[in-house]
Amino acid sequence: MKTLLIFPPDWLPSEPYLSLPSLAAVLRPAGHEVSQLDVNVEMYDLFFSAKFLEHVEQRIAGELKYLQEVSETRELDEEEQELIQKLITCTPELFQQFASDVERAKGILRGKAFYDIDQLEWATNCLHEVMRLVSLGYYPAQICFPPIETDIVYKPFMSSEILEALDDDQINIYRDVYRMLIRPMMERERPKMVGVSVVQQKQLIATFTFCKMIKEDFPDTHITLGGNIITRIRDTLPEMSGLWEWFDTAVVYEGESAYLKLTEAVKSDGDFSLLPNLIYKDASGIHTNKEVCSENLADIPPPDFDGLPLEKYFVPDLILPYLATRGCYWGRCTFCDHFQGYVEGFRTKQVDQITEEIKFLKEKYGTRFFHFTDESYPPALFQKLSRRLIETKLDIAWTTHMRFEESLLEEQVWQDVAESGCKYLHFGYESGNQRVLKLMDKATKLDAIETNLRMSSDAGIWNHLMGFFGFPGETEEEADDSKAFVEKNSAYIHSLGFMTFVLGKYSPIAFEPEKYGLTYYKNPEWDLALDYYFTTNGGLSIQDAMNVFDEFERNHNTKWDLRTCVREYIFLYIDKYGSNHLPQLEVTESQRQQIQHTAIGMV
Repeated sequence: MKTLLIFPPDWLPSEPYLSLPSLAAVLRPAGHEVSQLDVNVEMYDLFFSAKFLEHVEQRIAGELKYLQEVSETRELDEEEQELIQKLITCTPELFQQFASDVERAKGILRGKAFYDIDQLEWATNCLHEVMRLVSLGYYPAQICFPPIETDIVYKPFMSSEILEALDDDQINIYRDVYRMLIRPMMERERPKMVGVSVVQQKQLIATFTFCKMIKEDFPDTHITLGGNIITRIRDTLPEMSGLWEWFDTAVVYEGESAYLKLTEAVKSDGDFSLLPNLIYKDASGIHTNKEVCSENLADIPPPDFDGLPLEKYFVPDLILPYLATRGCYWGRCTFCDHFQGYVEGFRTKQVDQITEEIKFLKEKYGTRFFHFTDESYPPALFQKLSRRLIETKLDIAWTTHMRFEESLLEEQVWQDVAESGCKYLHFGYESGNQRVLKLMDKATKLDAIETNLRMSSDAGIWNHLMGFFGFPGETEEEADDSKAFVEKNSAYIHSLGFMTFVLGKYSPIAFEPEKYGLTYYKNPEWDLALDYYFTTNGGLSIQDAMNVFDEFERNHNTKWDLRTCVREYIFLYIDKYGSNHLPQLEVTESQRQQIQHTAIGMV
């Protein structure tokens, strides 16, 4: 049977996301015809084209004409006056210039000029400016590149606003994305099933926009939603009758076996009631099956990227994601709810299988760059795989996500890791105060963190730290400890990503709020919310934490102000220049004088 798998916007288009290739890898051997459509990368490739800019020019001309007509009947308000002034600046000459610039910018990002930071910075700034222009065509939406700041006004954590957004041709840019990218493929392929993988909440508006428009144009198509976000809203999704008008089934938890069984049931017009990991609707209502399943990783084939536009990702060298484990080997951090994606505990593939699959992917797709997308790479596998990569001379460059570990305190371990091709590590730092780390159940000692940082940096690995302010009970003095710690160890810390604490609805701390001295509040209108507003009995409030964060943004070691904050870009730079010392990436003094507000963070 023919299936179309869709990855929706918005996501940084620097590498394929793993969900579609993982499903394709089990569907195709079972005899099903699969097309993969990464709408996200195709969308940005479209946005940065003369064709789309011509479309935006027409929209802006229409907006300007409308406001000019309104101004003849009444006085424009302040917002309208500001908007009309912006629209007037959008001349044909400006569009012609941008139409030329975007092609050059894409060429830089996908070519050798990428490794010249001046050109890379020009290209990313160009695309950022183009998106400001695109946003005017969909005013008041703010559509950004990188997409982390995109805001199309409607709230993705409210089903009422998602439904309201679906038919809004002024703001909802995804309606045009459907018309230009998805509808032509649907007409050409005529799939019986469409599967949409949703991995962050902001994708929900695009997802349901696509689902509604597919159902309107191709009503007999069976639409399935899956991905981590669908799993996280599994408790409230069955109640969203308005949303269920536009899709048929939802696969929760791990999807490979579950979606394969669903595909075969749709093909044979079979019974859905006993299928695992499934929420479905029929004439009698919406049902959540009790049957669940998880994957035996030894039986899972390597991801199948065939059919994805691998040449369109915004990098000069293809980076492939690869997952060797499921779940988190630690799984005790009280702030974390990543375990919600699984019904079974931590599992890992064996080292032989991992190296064989990496070798296969390297040879098939002609790349040596890999992103190991595991929740947190376990230290035993970290060491074994490094040695095996050296022994097999695979010659790859790789990056992954790590906890700081007491078991990684030997210089040779880090030398092996670097020799095996590790270039960049994304560390969960969280806090520089021992009491707060204990509250988080990190079981990490500050001296071990310092040792890990020093040894990995000395081995040539780029260390990126993620932390946050405002864990319940944390005082301002303890937050200051986090800042002091990174400053003390700045020689071994190459980049940072700080934020304020978010209370996830499925985190351990949310299940025991009284233990941590907090009270959380549910807004009934925020029916798809994944986190809660809260107050604490002591320590920093939410506003206090934001103030600490803002102060840190204003006052920090300037080495962490970088000319690119995209981790995939830095990963490629480290490999290109053979060093984690890349002073050319630091913001120059002249640039710093022009910047009034700089953020410490990474995409």
